[in-house]
Amino acid sequence: MKQAIVVGAGLVGSLWAVFLARRGYAVKVFERRPEMRAVGYRGGRSINLAMSERGWKAAEMAGIREKMAHVALPMPGRMMHAVSGNLTYQPYGKTGEAIYSVSRGGLNLELLNIASQFPNVEFFFEHRCVDVDLNESFATFEDMKTGEIKRIEAPLVFGTDGAFSAVRYSLQRTDRFDYAQKYLDHGYKELNITPDEAGRHRMQPDALHIWPRGNHMLIALPNADGTFTCTLFLPFEGPVAFENIKTDADVMDFFREYYPDVPALMPDFVEQFRENPTSSLCTVRCRPWQWQGRILLLGDAAHAIVPFFGQGMNAGFEDCTILDAMYDEFGGDWSRMIPEFARRRQPDGDAIADLALRNFIEMRDLVADPKFLLRKKIAAALHEKHPEFLPVYSMVSFSNTPYRVALREDDAQNQLFAEILAIPGIEQNWDRPEVDALLQAYLSNRQA
Repeated sequence: MKQAIVVGAGLVGSLWAVFLARRGYAVKVFERRPEMRAVGYRGGRSINLAMSERGWKAAEMAGIREKMAHVALPMPGRMMHAVSGNLTYQPYGKTGEAIYSVSRGGLNLELLNIASQFPNVEFFFEHRCVDVDLNESFATFEDMKTGEIKRIEAPLVFGTDGAFSAVRYSLQRTDRFDYAQKYLDHGYKELNITPDEAGRHRMQPDALHIWPRGNHMLIALPNADGTFTCTLFLPFEGPVAFENIKTDADVMDFFREYYPDVPALMPDFVEQFRENPTSSLCTVRCRPWQWQGRILLLGDAAHAIVPFFGQGMNAGFEDCTILDAMYDEFGGDWSRMIPEFARRRQPDGDAIADLALRNFIEMRDLVADPKFLLRKKIAAALHEKHPEFLPVYSMVSFSNTPYRVALREDDAQNQLFAEILAIPGIEQNWDRPEVDALLQAYLSNRQA
């Protein structure tokens, strides 16, 4: 039987093991963490997933769409919380379109269960990747329970072991391998809102809640059990920053000033803030993603991004669906398929990294800006009137448009709306010939 090794049993690794198993491969999956199904999934450093079209496509191909649909909560729009307590709702797309809140741990466990049903998939937990041999087809792992070093035959190696990938580290030692990582000045801390006494959500559950505060923000995503997983994004250093919130009194003062409605929703917010870790946010770019047509990086190992477009998991899952489709295109010839996948896909990895960074500014600041809200209303009206016009958010979240195309269109649409919003009186009436003329010019340039 054909053999393959997957390093990393997270979301992308578990999913890719399913795809390989269906292709008839004997798959060995190595993971340095303990078996999640035995010890449970540990929160505190996770950011809830926002599953969109690309993720659902992969879930369907993996045979878990129906199971995930039972626990995924639709979020058709954002709910913005002002300091005053006023709420503003903003749809993400047209009627019927939504992103879905999904538990990272729940999805990972489901994928592990699906993969384990294949007799040709074998998992090795608490096994640390020590090295991937670039000259011979072997990989070395340390059994973290016994200390035993194991040298495993590895004709095909897929590195799905995250932003700090051991497989990628082996490639980084090769000549002309480009690698860059950049941390945001912001970190994040996970918090949790429990259900009310009746077990119900304490806020509207069919929305992604955002408290935009300019240089920092809080978000909350609903879970099926009545909870909300919240994430506070705040600079590490500066006047309003993690470094200046040292005592319980500091925490209370901070929330009372910037998030005054939160303590009523989260009575134990001080204890959570004190006890939950503060984590960093990093973007990783590298090239090439492959070595000699037998070693390939997928997901965060190739293109770790910040979470502000909700596309990290979706992009990694799309890696799997694209690569699986290429298997048929290339007749299963990995020596040609792997280099071509890396060549085609890498520009999309760079593009979604840029889009995610841009969306950070939108979420923490622009969503509270009247002009930005006006732009969203005009964009929705234009899409309704001219279906061929697709806002960039819809391209990314509700279609399979390549990320590199969406990035290019983001630049073009920024220019389009700069011109539209400069029209005198646009706030009162945007159904006018000047707007149509600008839109037609934009559409014509797209086709050129």
